[in-house]
Amino acid sequence: MSGPRVNSFFLGNSSGVNFSIILSPRDEETGKLQLANCSGSKRAGDWNLDVTPGMNTSKVTVSLTRTLELCLPNATECCPSPLCMVEALQVLACRGSVMLAQLLIQAEIFANSSFAGNVSENATIIPNQAFKPLGSCPCNLTAGACDVRCCCDLECTSDLQQLFSGSCFTGVFGGDVNPPFDQLCSSQSMEYTPEWFPFLCVQSSLENTPFLGYFYHGSTSTPKVPSFQIPLQTSPGKPFTGYTEGDPIITEEDEYFTVPQQSMAGQCVGNAPVAYLRNFDVKCLTNLESYKEGLPHDVRINTGTADFIQQNVVYRTITDRGKFITESESLPAAEVLCQNVTFAEHYKFVWKDKNIEQVNVTVFLGSLCDGEILTQRFTVEFLSLRSTNGEEPFENPGYQAGKPVRAANMNASDPSGSLNIWQPAGRGLCASATYRPVLFGVDSYSGCILEVDINEDCSFLRGNVTEKLNALIQATHIGKRDNSSYSDLNDWVEIMRLDPFSSNVSTGGLKGICPDIPANLNIRIIFAKVGAVQGIPQQQILAVQISYSTVLWQFQCGLGCKNTLSFLPITASVQFIEVPAQPPTPVTRYQKIYAEFDCNQNDVCWPQLLYPLTRFYTGEPYSQCLAKGLLLAFLVLLAAIMSNPWFSKLWNR
Repeated sequence: MSGPRVNSFFLGNSSGVNFSIILSPRDEETGKLQLANCSGSKRAGDWNLDVTPGMNTSKVTVSLTRTLELCLPNATECCPSPLCMVEALQVLACRGSVMLAQLLIQAEIFANSSFAGNVSENATIIPNQAFKPLGSCPCNLTAGACDVRCCCDLECTSDLQQLFSGSCFTGVFGGDVNPPFDQLCSSQSMEYTPEWFPFLCVQSSLENTPFLGYFYHGSTSTPKVPSFQIPLQTSPGKPFTGYTEGDPIITEEDEYFTVPQQSMAGQCVGNAPVAYLRNFDVKCLTNLESYKEGLPHDVRINTGTADFIQQNVVYRTITDRGKFITESESLPAAEVLCQNVTFAEHYKFVWKDKNIEQVNVTVFLGSLCDGEILTQRFTVEFLSLRSTNGEEPFENPGYQAGKPVRAANMNASDPSGSLNIWQPAGRGLCASATYRPVLFGVDSYSGCILEVDINEDCSFLRGNVTEKLNALIQATHIGKRDNSSYSDLNDWVEIMRLDPFSSNVSTGGLKGICPDIPANLNIRIIFAKVGAVQGIPQQQILAVQISYSTVLWQFQCGLGCKNTLSFLPITASVQFIEVPAQPPTPVTRYQKIYAEFDCNQNDVCWPQLLYPLTRFYTGEPYSQCLAKGLLLAFLVLLAAIMSNPWFSKLWNR
């Protein structure tokens, strides 16, 4: 220990246990501590022992009773040296004469070094370094002694200074803290003084020198340096002027209204803000151990005008748990712990213009037991106040981000179609995969695994893969807008299909190898912003193209090649490409000619041919540039004269 107090603990029942402390001096011959016995007390020398009993733990405190101050002259009961005490202690716990526990303490304690004298209130006045140097003699490095060669050291007597008077330090280090500057009229330090120096020199005393003082006190402005910190996203406060598409919805506490959503990594985020006019439908996996309750349903929501509305919540009970419980572990019935949790939440926001008029919430509750995995579902839907039969009227005819792309099959009696991608489940096989619609503005990539036998016929495999890919696109046309009418063909664009490339390469009867398998489906949707309705962009689809990418399938042999089945991954990708609504204005002839002289678009810049002769060129002094330019012009003129025929005739004469 290095302090006057130390704590320890005795584990166990302390009833009938006697605690004692003893000093343990070392044997001078062997250097070992003397053996301890149970006959000690709770005080030994300057040490006390305190015990705080508990139920199964007792706190043992060893403390020092003497002072740790350094001794003043003629003082007693103090520390004669900085190392005040070095002792060995033993703390014993005995029941009768039987020793139950023993604690050895090596105390090495130093005296307190805190200052206890009187503090003077006379503060040292530091001069303004702008006008007077802080250290008038920088070479004075030793206090109370004369520094050799430091002629400004006041502690050096005249006899000592005579020893090194010819070798004193010079410059600022030697005490010349205000050297004459070159611009001073009385200064002769400049090696070559120009003729105009007497007219432009500075008349000033050495107290006002550029090494210390300021010649002019002007107004200063603090530079605005851009911060490298990312600004925190704060919630908008009052007054509130309404929501626009994509704005986070705010609660009464000026916080975000959150509902669990999927992140870019595919995981569910519980505190994700709900964006205005952005519908979503997500599923999240959880179990009883990691289950967490979401935002309380009694939270009031900001309507958009600094008013607040209460959520209309309806609770229902799940009867068919099989749709939500995807996996269950077999546990003994007596050890199963169950809890009533939320299985699904459906939010419907009724909106008008930039405000929220009503919030309806339907909560489905059910029992989740330990060992089960729950698939929670959360949906958010925005409905216009003018909606009828639960369907939103098409106030904005264009597509909105996150809404399904409309498809139609004009060759069927029922024109309604679908444009989907896969939603794998379980092992990811195509046989068990479900579909989900293509959402506008959301680039997607999905796929599934197809089981292929080693004896599979290549033509049959190509047809099987093509059939599964075509099952995703049950349509011949795609709606230009979200309100495209089936009766008007001008509201739809035909899907352009590019058949897969086939090289007609023969495998020569080899099994397990099939070339040109159309395993990748590429869907490209071209759209443009053609206007805006109430500040919301109106987006319209201009064209849709479907193409295939082929791969070479080869049977992958496992250990021992005992398995005759292999796997072929097939994928579908959706890419949205935005183009200008109107073709760009063609470049005029004048713009083409001007582009040849545009220095930002060409490597050769003719307008800057004479740039070195202008005042904007700062690479070298202007006088040198002018001289070089005149010399170059003279050489060009001389070359032109000498190349003239009459000059050669004149020269021959």
